[in-house]
Amino acid sequence: MGPVAERTIIPYGQFELLREARAVMDEEARALTRVAAGLDAEFCKAADLLCECRGSVVVMGMGKAGLIGRKVAATLSSTGTRSHFLHPAEAAHGDLGCLSTDDVLVVLSNSGETEEVCRILPSIRRFGIPIVAITADRTSSVGSAATATIEIGHLPEAGVHALAPSTSTTAMLAVGDALALVVGRRNGFTPQQFALFHAGGSLGVKFKTVGQIMRQGDALRIAADTKSIREVFTDLSRPGRRTGAVMLVDGDGRLSGLFTDSDLAKLLERRCDDKLDRPIAESMACNPMTIGPAEMLADAIEILSRHRISELPVVDAEGRPLGIVDITDVVGSVPLSLLKPDAEARNRSAS
Repeated sequence: MGPVAERTIIPYGQFELLREARAVMDEEARALTRVAAGLDAEFCKAADLLCECRGSVVVMGMGKAGLIGRKVAATLSSTGTRSHFLHPAEAAHGDLGCLSTDDVLVVLSNSGETEEVCRILPSIRRFGIPIVAITADRTSSVGSAATATIEIGHLPEAGVHALAPSTSTTAMLAVGDALALVVGRRNGFTPQQFALFHAGGSLGVKFKTVGQIMRQGDALRIAADTKSIREVFTDLSRPGRRTGAVMLVDGDGRLSGLFTDSDLAKLLERRCDDKLDRPIAESMACNPMTIGPAEMLADAIEILSRHRISELPVVDAEGRPLGIVDITDVVGSVPLSLLKPDAEARNRSAS
């Protein structure tokens, strides 16, 4: 019998801290459930306004709501909706000039009576700009002035004193995220577009396209499938780095098979020397798995991993070779742990 794992004993003081922290998070979670259940046609109206916006979605908020507004604007921008943040105090001193009649204004104000926001509402109405309000009460000044009002209700703030904006800002952030993601999906936002906006960091690597990583040109080995194995390897012999596979094409230049260095090694190990002078089509792997250049690198790595293959041909719409993804080029470039959530999500959507 193996040793029993030592249990961690949490001191009473720490237990109280954890209990309080969990209570705060539980209260915010309950608030989100309540707000989600209360979403109505006004949310749909707000989403329509953002989808139809020909200019920019301008997000406005003061204090903590303003900090949430900056994040909402950033989420909108990264999911295909042109957006920026406008500080209401600065707007009252000339920055209203950044607005155009093609814009949509999203205002975050829990009370709906934020002085700096209410001060500029008459000017915004004169511009004829649609307003989406995210506020506690649709009858408030901000809610009443809005074209669409998403009412989150009067949510008690979390914590012992229930003073600091917490539950209300969490709710506003969740509503903003919901708007951004729903609008992005309705506007046909794709992972490829997401990749354009996230060129750096692990997301930038993860969302590269196959066309950005594939080997092409002189790095490829392509031959007619009517040639013998000996002819193929003699003709394609070249110094320097090369792929571990030869892509074979038919008379129309379409990919018909794949023959790897491992396939050649197996023939030699089995002393099948006579096959070296036979057409390579007799020994190649027919109809190999392929991928298009616009597909995501994450999808290519998933195929390589799932099917335990080392090379993945890249073809055009008519099946003609454009390049090849070699496992040595991508090993370590994207952590597999980052790809697993995507695979699980696809499996859930398919089931």
